[in-house]
Amino acid sequence: MQKSSTGLPAHIAAILCYLLGWISGLVFYLIEKESDFVRFHATQAIITFGALTVVSLLIQVLPLLGQLIGGLLSLLGLALWIILMIKAALKERFKLPYIGDWAEEYARKKIL
Repeated sequence: MQKSSTGLPAHIAAILCYLLGWISGLVFYLIEKESDFVRFHATQAIITFGALTVVSLLIQVLPLLGQLIGGLLSLLGLALWIILMIKAALKERFKLPYIGDWAEEYARKKIL
């Protein structure tokens, strides 16, 4: 496994990509220069938790249904957060359906 340019082992940096959702993902996306593994997890965190944040904000305008769906999205976010951090800790390049493919593509492009 590649070394992370952060000075941390790559799997630890990958775990930290998910720690604060899209915010920590963005931080690691911007600072990681060497490890494709870390950049992949950072990109997946940005896309996954960024989308959940946007959808949660948009859904709040619906009176009762918004609260119900918002609660379900919160549970989904918590489950994904735990699963993705465990997979990163196990040094797995675990790809979520659709999102994982996008993350892999954008991690390679090094947009920012």
